Amino acid sequence: MRNLFTCCLLLLYMLPAWVYGQQNRISGKVTDALTSGGIPGVTVMVKGTSAATQTDGTGNYSIEAAGTDTLIFRSLGFATQEVAIAGRTSVDVVLEDEGTELEEVVVIGYGTAQKRDLTGSIARVSGADIADRPAANPVASLQGRVSGVQVTNSGRPGQEPDVRIRGTNSINNVRPLYVVDGILNDNIDFLNPADIESMEILKDPSSLAIFGVRGANGVIAFTTKQAKAGQLNFNFNSTVGFKSVVDRMAMTDAAGFRMLYDEQLANQGSTPFNYNGWTANTDWQNEIFQTGMLNYNNISVSGASEKNKFYMGLGYTLDQGIIRHEQLDKITVTINDQLSITDNFRVGVNLNAYHADLPPPQDIMESAVGSALRAAPIAPVFNEEYGLYHTLPLFQRAQISNPLTNVELRRGNFIRHEYRGVGSVFGEVDFLQHFTFRASFLGDFGFNKDRSYTPLRNYYNPDLTGEDKTDRVGLLTDVNQGQNNMTKLQTDWLLTYKNTFGEHSLTALVGYTTYSTRFEGLTARRGQGSGDPIPNDPDKWFVGIGSTDTQESNGTAWERRTISYLGRVLYNYQGKYLLNASFRRDGSSAFIESNPWQNFGSVGAAWVISEENFLSEASFIDNLKIKGSWGVLGNQNTGDDYRYPMFPLLVANSSAVFGNNIFPGYEPQYIPDPNLQWETVTAWETGFEFTGFASRLTMEANYYNKLTRHIMVEVPGILGTKPGLSNQGTIKNHGIELAASWNQQLNDDWSFSVGANLTTLSNEVTFLVNEGYQILRNASRTTVGYPIGYFYGYVHDGIFQNEAEVAAGPTNAMGSGNNVFLPGDIRYKDINGDNRIDASDRTMIGNPTPDFIYGANISVTFRQFDLGVEVMGVQGNEIFRDWNRNQFAQFNFQADRQNRWHGEGTSNWEPILNTSRANNREISSYFIEDGSFVRIRNIQLGYNLAQEVATRLRLKNVRMFVNAQNPFTFAKNTGYTPEIGGSAIQFGVDNGTYPVPAIYTFGINLNF
Repeated sequence: MRNLFTCCLLLLYMLPAWVYGQQNRISGKVTDALTSGGIPGVTVMVKGTSAATQTDGTGNYSIEAAGTDTLIFRSLGFATQEVAIAGRTSVDVVLEDEGTELEEVVVIGYGTAQKRDLTGSIARVSGADIADRPAANPVASLQGRVSGVQVTNSGRPGQEPDVRIRGTNSINNVRPLYVVDGILNDNIDFLNPADIESMEILKDPSSLAIFGVRGANGVIAFTTKQAKAGQLNFNFNSTVGFKSVVDRMAMTDAAGFRMLYDEQLANQGSTPFNYNGWTANTDWQNEIFQTGMLNYNNISVSGASEKNKFYMGLGYTLDQGIIRHEQLDKITVTINDQLSITDNFRVGVNLNAYHADLPPPQDIMESAVGSALRAAPIAPVFNEEYGLYHTLPLFQRAQISNPLTNVELRRGNFIRHEYRGVGSVFGEVDFLQHFTFRASFLGDFGFNKDRSYTPLRNYYNPDLTGEDKTDRVGLLTDVNQGQNNMTKLQTDWLLTYKNTFGEHSLTALVGYTTYSTRFEGLTARRGQGSGDPIPNDPDKWFVGIGSTDTQESNGTAWERRTISYLGRVLYNYQGKYLLNASFRRDGSSAFIESNPWQNFGSVGAAWVISEENFLSEASFIDNLKIKGSWGVLGNQNTGDDYRYPMFPLLVANSSAVFGNNIFPGYEPQYIPDPNLQWETVTAWETGFEFTGFASRLTMEANYYNKLTRHIMVEVPGILGTKPGLSNQGTIKNHGIELAASWNQQLNDDWSFSVGANLTTLSNEVTFLVNEGYQILRNASRTTVGYPIGYFYGYVHDGIFQNEAEVAAGPTNAMGSGNNVFLPGDIRYKDINGDNRIDASDRTMIGNPTPDFIYGANISVTFRQFDLGVEVMGVQGNEIFRDWNRNQFAQFNFQADRQNRWHGEGTSNWEPILNTSRANNREISSYFIEDGSFVRIRNIQLGYNLAQEVATRLRLKNVRMFVNAQNPFTFAKNTGYTPEIGGSAIQFGVDNGTYPVPAIYTFGINLNF
């Protein structure tokens, strides 16, 4: 009996442990402490195991676990929480918000920091916010999302966007610096958007000065995904879709062309055209455009333990252009691994690898677009009898070819490959309680090669006499071959001290960093000469084939190094008073014989008013910070011409004869100023940040002011001598940035968020060499007192309706046309009032820099469904239409030309049809168009599969979505798109710009 009693006691003692140790289905709901609403996408893990799941769209979860286990709840923006199950089968959890603006951790130069400790303007965009967007380049998805950032996208597959942060700083280059996991770079072709954890956009001097000579144009920092501790996760996502040109350019059809061309010939006193054999009605835009397909596929695996975190992602992109046979194929690999060898010693490696098969070069595709606009619609496309593409009419045959020439006849004649490997290794050790030392070795290795072939081109020509109608236009073949490689090496040695003592908090950084870039490139060409054609076979497309008499080659190589010392202090007193200061000293090999060293630095301060006692009763205020910063930034991104400014290229200028030999003479391209240095930007900003109403409302406003000094510019030589290169330019940019958002959880089923941002842009050249100095690129002009790259020409003041108006108007002294005005001509405004029109009457006729840019977004969530809409816009800029101004042949007519002047009172804008009157083609406001537009940037509908259904499918989460990108654009310009980028001094010029298509996609995302 005693033994039986003892056994019963033992069983009763063991029963709870046995019950607790059984695997049970644990379920519950995860809610937000602030809104009481369910939180979707929370990772729920069983501590010490690989078991994990995620909450569904309403915050519910279900997982297998023992009663003795502990659950870990993790979600970005919330404090991680561990909860013991303690025998329960239902565990509900409330997560505290850790992602407010004060607690949010952001990437800054050479480290991270809590946003509450910063005095500058850093915008953060989560990788999840752009993951479903159809863009091969992640920067394209920033358009309209961030104040102060102007993104101009191109519709070409793989084309890098034109990005300008807080205006155009220089006449040389405007591209920002990209930083990927600490690696400094000038492009991110190698980066897969699906592997991005977050993007930080650094805009103010307080955050940019630490980058020294590379910080003036702003910085976009990318952090790639890493494994989350205790979680094993597989992710697969795939997106398929199509793209098409929505807004075609309005051109005349065959009937409209014949009417206008006949009238033009009559106006010119020319012989009427014989249309025999030219009776087609061809829409050349339809002939070259296609519905392009796209497909993005990405798979990743990540796993982590207490000692090791590993992530690997593999991506494949197929992106067809909207021109036939235009396609980008791209493969990316991302690997990162971090190992904690001891509690205070960590090592890691990051690798991004990239290979791409590129579409034909940009000039080839744009040539096809230009030909499609200019080609006469009366020409047929193809002659079936001869099996040849049709030539164009005689009046344009010599200058314009059948648009299918570059689309079909050169199909497959371009082989273009890019290879890239970008990686780093690091070691990091904590010592003496408050110190961390990190050493990083980073490298970027790129190799590109290309080959192209120009085939024989034969056309059908009905104008030829005799039976053979074959027009052999392309009589020679040739091969082009090239390759280049670039190596970038970076080392960082960083010591960080971080401590909190009493009411003081201090983070200090000192470091030493090096950066070197090496480039080598070779190009060569060889044609067939007078012999047989080079075979149309890719195995023969090498410069070793063909005639040596036609061989040409070129090559270049350069190397540049920088070493730098840097330091930064982030100080916080009582959580109320913040001070940030940074310093960097850069030494550049570009000025090794003159002034290699330059200093940069910044100081910023902020006051967190919401922490003061006098605001303690204002319960609706969560955070209110007033901030300001000042700094000096550097810009070494001066383009290829001035990559080594103290060592100009040698150019052939003269030659000498010695006996029977000719010896070329070389001289420097320019004479450098011995005091030359990199450009500098003195910048300051002031503003405030506000979070209120239980973190539902966030607002930020900033005023920025930037003065670019020491702009590198060529100075004219005296009396025809060589030009000099000197720091003689100043540009001012200033404006206001506004951003606000509201997030609201209405109930368990409904939530919504709405946001908007606006940035004003004001740009002026305040000094440039001397009085009267100008940089003129066609219609674009840069000179003192005006915005950079503004449009310069004559002002259209109506049309001369009759001889009386001509006699009463100013005389023509422009030197074009017949030096007289006639009825039907454009009347130009006499700016200086001397009763004659000449070069002195040219003035500002447009500005490609907008007055302001803006964006807005709204999203609504209902249970498992979510709907989001993004809008962006540009206001107050102009476009210069240049594709049909200089008529080197007879072009097809814009549809607007049907409203031409053809008699008194018929038009007061469109001039007479007469190509001999060259004065009507002068650069003037006739070619200026309104560049303002509003675009529906994205519409997306998503659905998260119910958690219980996903669990039955043995999946953690399933998401499906449909997306429409650029479906509607509201604009007034006549071109394909109002979105036109360009260089620093010539942008907003429509040369028949490549269209920005509408893209429609469907995607699925699986976590398992």
